[in-house]
Amino acid sequence: MKVVIASGKGGTGKTTVATNLAFLLAKDGLSVAYADCDVEEPNGHLFLRPVIEWERPIEKRVPVICEGLCRHCGRCSEVCRFGAIVSLAQKTIVFHELCHGCCHT
Repeated sequence: MKVVIASGKGGTGKTTVATNLAFLLAKDGLSVAYADCDVEEPNGHLFLRPVIEWERPIEKRVPVICEGLCRHCGRCSEVCRFGAIVSLAQKTIVFHELCHGCCHT
């Protein structure tokens, strides 16, 4: 079973619900994997106090414009749902802050 606790708004109690759910399921003897994917404040560890056996960085893949190949046709900016790519007459720009990493380089 996979359970995801998500919301776009901060302060809604996602961490409280997720950590309590993980704690109670583990207490009942179930195997639990808790992944805190909050980019700004991953605070689940404050409640669960886990023994961290390994860690690895999580990266967001952001598209890279190959200037020599790009015709600045605007198709990429049409396809981008988040407005992270802007195609101008002579240059195409990727705004990393807006990018959600749904394209691959």
